[in-house]
Amino acid sequence: MTPPSPGELLIVGFEGLRPPDELSARIAAGRVGGVILFARNLGAPAEVAALVEGLGRAAPAGPSLIVAIDQEGGRVQRLKSPLTVWPPMARLAAPDDPALSEAVGRALGAELRLFGVNVDFAPVLDVRTNPQNQVIGDRAFGETADAVARHALAFWRGLESAGVRGCGKHFPGHGDTLQDSHLELPRIEAPIERLRAVELPPFAAAVEAGVPMIMTAHIVFSGVDERPATMSRAWIDGVLRGELGFRGVVVSDDLDMKAVAGRFPVEEAVRESIAAGVDAFLACRDPEIQRLAEEALVRASQDALLGPRVAESLARLRAFRATLAPARPVDAATLARSLPDAANQALAARF
Repeated sequence: MTPPSPGELLIVGFEGLRPPDELSARIAAGRVGGVILFARNLGAPAEVAALVEGLGRAAPAGPSLIVAIDQEGGRVQRLKSPLTVWPPMARLAAPDDPALSEAVGRALGAELRLFGVNVDFAPVLDVRTNPQNQVIGDRAFGETADAVARHALAFWRGLESAGVRGCGKHFPGHGDTLQDSHLELPRIEAPIERLRAVELPPFAAAVEAGVPMIMTAHIVFSGVDERPATMSRAWIDGVLRGELGFRGVVVSDDLDMKAVAGRFPVEEAVRESIAAGVDAFLACRDPEIQRLAEEALVRASQDALLGPRVAESLARLRAFRATLAPARPVDAATLARSLPDAANQALAARF
């Protein structure tokens, strides 16, 4: 097994239908823990399967390479036809039947497994409390903490039963924002008492249920900290780890997003996030940000104070990766026979 490398804490994206040679070399050297796929990487089903097979084959022996995707349904669905096109989660939850939400999670996950995808950055655990919030909007399962917790966790159970690991997002809650953290740094002025009553209960329920990974939000909650939650020890170590008792993997939202990249040098963002308790980092597009993030992680691993935190995160992420199904698609004949899936399409048409 390849010795741990600080670069394993990166989950990276790339341009095109095949990874650049430089990225393939980093995967082979164990300097990347995973990849995330976007629409820009996805061609015909056979091409997607070949891409994932190549990524899995490039990885060294040891825990499975993370092959992740944002496959929520609605407007955040990277793989589309001939896969089933699912409704937004607000419509999914409207009948208030968690069994249906779980069935959709299971069907969606089964289609992802055809391609060897083993992590879905879903479900959204945000409570849509601001009707003008278009960043989350109908991606949320509801407008109350109870509705979100019941339906998001039912969806997650479905994913897991299909062999795909889920990730709750965006801690501590993105439902009350107007600004888009892809473009700017949102602020929420609500007091901690309100956050504990509304935003946090779905995350508390996810921790209790055993959700293995939670994604942070690049949002300032001024009642708690003036740093974005991703970089906040008060939020990650204090609330998520301390109050809620989460012991799984904490992954940052994308380091390319302007909420962080437009305000903080990459090394500062990585160092402060590691110190706060973040374990893994999404770096979804820019190779330079990926390079600087890896360098920052290497330096942090050599730091007397941060080195133990990096080692803890490496161990935690490796343990998570050991639970993943291999990044191995089904054979071409099975893939062609499996899509489109008439039963799944009939399920989607119910909403």
